[in-house]
Amino acid sequence: MSFLVPDACTLPTAAQPLRLAEFDALFATAVRQVEQMDTTHARLRMAGPAGLAATVRDLAARETECCSFFAFTIATEPAPDGEVVVLDIEVSAQHADVLASLAQRASTVATGIA
Repeated sequence: MSFLVPDACTLPTAAQPLRLAEFDALFATAVRQVEQMDTTHARLRMAGPAGLAATVRDLAARETECCSFFAFTIATEPAPDGEVVVLDIEVSAQHADVLASLAQRASTVATGIA
């Protein structure tokens, strides 16, 4: 399963597989639904133990450092046994293919279809 890494990404090439593994771990354990709102906006609904929102915020902040074209908005909802996190990801039209690739990877990893 491949992921489109844009030329605008400043993360060193050697670090890219590690970051992808972090996203995959999050997708596999927390993502419950992926919605492609439109070509430049995707929404991931996640659920997990307390601390999930902090994990998502940390990963989103680090990703924004190297891929400044991503805009992440994180909202939390109460849950009786942990946290529900809604992650909105937006990009410009020129990076719509990157967002589509990320959303597809999230769906694939979350459902266990590789």
